[in-house]
Amino acid sequence: MASTLLAGERLVRALGPGGELEREQLPRKLRVQLEAALGKKHAGRDSATGPRCLVSFGLIRDLHQHLRERNSRLYLHELLEGSEIYLPEVVKPPRNPELVARLEKIKIQLANEEYKRITRNVTCQDAQRGGTLSDLGKQVRSVKALVITVFNFIVTVAAAFVCTYLGSQYIFTEMASRVLAALIVASVVGLAELYVMVRAMEGELGEL
Repeated sequence: MASTLLAGERLVRALGPGGELEREQLPRKLRVQLEAALGKKHAGRDSATGPRCLVSFGLIRDLHQHLRERNSRLYLHELLEGSEIYLPEVVKPPRNPELVARLEKIKIQLANEEYKRITRNVTCQDAQRGGTLSDLGKQVRSVKALVITVFNFIVTVAAAFVCTYLGSQYIFTEMASRVLAALIVASVVGLAELYVMVRAMEGELGEL
């Protein structure tokens, strides 16, 4: 936080011999403090202007208060013409080597995690394109289950037809009636099997 001024030539001349502040009858203590402050040169950052004097805000405030009490026609803003607020350079403390090493380690770890997250989808796509043994096994099992289901459907319908045809000989004497009864029973059994198959397929699709 700024607390001093770089005194301009106007303030230095006003406090010097024959200056404007001589007739203001400054208190001895205030004059001694101002002369001591203006007597110390400070090498500022602007090398073109050369060393300049630093005056604290407290001394400037005391000077302003004295001028107001005397109802002086010499105003403070006139005395401070050419002066500048001094902002000291902030010296950064050296960083802890252990903290720097830890931060670098955390950065590397975060970079690796980000790389894995980005390349994770690419790896999955490549595996899906090339195919794996597990995917092949799943496909073989699906085809096998479908073949078994179709075979069971055909065997069930055929068995229902044969059983009805043979059992209807005790009811119907004509072959046409026996065949019609067998077809009706086989159709009912086939529709029931189809219903069960559709429900099972819907369950499998729902799990996917």
